[in-house]
Amino acid sequence: MEANKNYIVGVFEDEDVLLDAVTTVRNSGVKIHEVYSPFPVHGLETALGYKRSRLPIAAFFFGLTGTTLALTMQIWMLGFDWPMIIGGKNFVSLPPFIPVTFELTVLLAALGMVATFMIVSDMKPYKWPQQFDVRSTDDKHVMAIDLATNSGKTTDDLSSLLKKVGASEVNLKSFE
Repeated sequence: MEANKNYIVGVFEDEDVLLDAVTTVRNSGVKIHEVYSPFPVHGLETALGYKRSRLPIAAFFFGLTGTTLALTMQIWMLGFDWPMIIGGKNFVSLPPFIPVTFELTVLLAALGMVATFMIVSDMKPYKWPQQFDVRSTDDKHVMAIDLATNSGKTTDDLSSLLKKVGASEVNLKSFE
């Protein structure tokens, strides 16, 4: 989040009211910055217009990298670097390679997904998250609207719109 940002924050009591409010606010041409909720609200990501995550695609490629790395490592070690013939088998006998290959595939896929998620979500270890309302982790739903991206609307217009769609309170929040 950038410095000196101003937001109008609507606090909602009920998730059904919030879901209807998101649809109404978006249909009126207002761009919603984010909605915070203490628990998952079914259909909220659709109402906000979010696209499907591409994290599974990244996981597939991380897993493929782990599989390739494991097989290459084992074939190199047992075939070229320190060749051993164990039980009369060739150095490229896949069944003994399966456990190590599986474990390295899962390890790289998991670590890669965590790193990708943290990079995409802008979750840096030195960055402290900004809270629009402390109650959003307890029992309230919070809709934040960035005033800079909605420059055509005044603060009073946005405040009255949020009150009209069912917000129990509307606040102005600034981050420095």
